[in-house]
Amino acid sequence: MALKNSIDLNHDPRSIVGTRVLAAPRALVFSAWTDPKHLAQWWGPNGFRTTTHAFDFRPGGVWRFVMHGPDGRDYQNRIIFDEIVRPERIVYRHSGDEDVEPVQFTQTVIFKDLGNGDTLLTWHGVFPSAEERARVIREYGADKGLVQTLTRLDEYVVALAAERA
Repeated sequence: MALKNSIDLNHDPRSIVGTRVLAAPRALVFSAWTDPKHLAQWWGPNGFRTTTHAFDFRPGGVWRFVMHGPDGRDYQNRIIFDEIVRPERIVYRHSGDEDVEPVQFTQTVIFKDLGNGDTLLTWHGVFPSAEERARVIREYGADKGLVQTLTRLDEYVVALAAERA
């Protein structure tokens, strides 16, 4: 299957929208989001590792984790889940509180079953302002990081699907 991946930075100056066709069934892709053991295998850009300290996958639940950068820096994160519609959609907020990375955004992740064992994943982040989105791209490389994370997720779920076949 040809690689189908895109990042849209032009439609809305406050948004980063990433899409990718994943060569795995929607239920499997969704399950890769529901267990910290799965998340540790693919979450984050190339060279990053993720350690989860708390994971409560329900509306109002919190995911506390550290992204360990390849340069040795640790990035503290807190996500609050706002909406979970299995296996279609996850909406969450990155809090940006003072004990985590100073980044605030709301993310909507949509899992669309393409009917042929593939899943179209849309990852839509909205920042408080265009300036804040620009800062997060400049300081964190969020646009490139999203492409790498989508690639890592695809590789992981393809391997899982092959194991289960």
